[in-house]
Amino acid sequence: MREKVCVLGAGSTKYGKLNESIVEIALNASKDAIDSAGITPRDIKAGYISNVFGVTDKQVHMAPVIMSNLGIPDVPGLTIESACGSGSIMFREAYANIAAGFYDCVIALGVEKITHTGTVESTTLFSYCSDFFYEGGNGASFPGLFGSMARAYLATYKSSEEDLAKIAVKNHENGFFNPKAHIKKKITIDDVLNSPVVASPLKLYDCCPFSDGASAVILCNEEFAKKSGKPYLEVIGSGRGASPAAVQSRKDITTIPSTIDAAQQAYKMANLSPKDIDFAEVHDCFTIAELIDIEDLGFFPKGSGAQAVREGRTTLRGDIPINPSGGLKSKGHPIGATGVGQVVEVFEQFTNKAGERTVKDAKIALTHNFGATGASAAVHIFKKME
Repeated sequence: MREKVCVLGAGSTKYGKLNESIVEIALNASKDAIDSAGITPRDIKAGYISNVFGVTDKQVHMAPVIMSNLGIPDVPGLTIESACGSGSIMFREAYANIAAGFYDCVIALGVEKITHTGTVESTTLFSYCSDFFYEGGNGASFPGLFGSMARAYLATYKSSEEDLAKIAVKNHENGFFNPKAHIKKKITIDDVLNSPVVASPLKLYDCCPFSDGASAVILCNEEFAKKSGKPYLEVIGSGRGASPAAVQSRKDITTIPSTIDAAQQAYKMANLSPKDIDFAEVHDCFTIAELIDIEDLGFFPKGSGAQAVREGRTTLRGDIPINPSGGLKSKGHPIGATGVGQVVEVFEQFTNKAGERTVKDAKIALTHNFGATGASAAVHIFKKME
């Protein structure tokens, strides 16, 4: 038997270029989540922190520092790194500890500060998240790797660079209504197609930005949630998957096996199928990633995702809205915080705080976040509690 796991509170900083220190950013998001849950720091029995590049702000061993600054230095903390998927992998660990009955209330926080390092250094640091011996160390950047995946996809299936551009346009439209988004700017298909080529066929507007930011959620068991009297969500599905670290080791680079495995586990646990999901936050570090994601998650058959995009089926009013927050493309990508930020979006959607980007009548949501080119991934499914 496992405890039911609930999300009781959520908070986030703005994503973008932030002037505060990494600890200050983390504390701002933590305070928002704690206040949202109607608890005090003393109610927290453990802290789970996701962070990748704290060393650039001269702070590693992040968890004890955060716990100490929250005024609970005696509360154990754990820092977790899994590249771009750190937030969701960490969330899974926090979920598992509540489900196992070890704690009744924990904080799950993701934080990153990277923009101050400059484009050259930040790009170099990101390359360390690849299989560096085969990829980053030989000049294969993430835009280059995802560009290869995009070229393979476009050559294999009936799709075009314009289809990728439509994904960017859609996510910018959603992000325009997100006050925490890094890039609050509507764009056109021509804007995307005419933007500078980064790694063909990917253009500048096919790529997400480097972002600073922090997001936090309060996880607890059902008894704790009910006693609080506050609105909450239930985590009804959780899954993790893995793929070969290097893209060149995969049989098919138009799919990400870790996503498929994690999704199947989450659907099985929730006793649901893809058709039961009302909206999803997926990992769109590049537009091709979202196109692959929506197929790997089972929303559309393999090779048909581009047609679904053309038909508007992934828009805010479509069959399965994808990235109502704006996604990594518009909301931003503070690498350690991204997966937690997706959960914050679900919480805001289900507690009537999403404003103009609200997905009407949504009751079941999915989050999907992966590391690097999909070497690790986690999928979670949430249910709105009436």
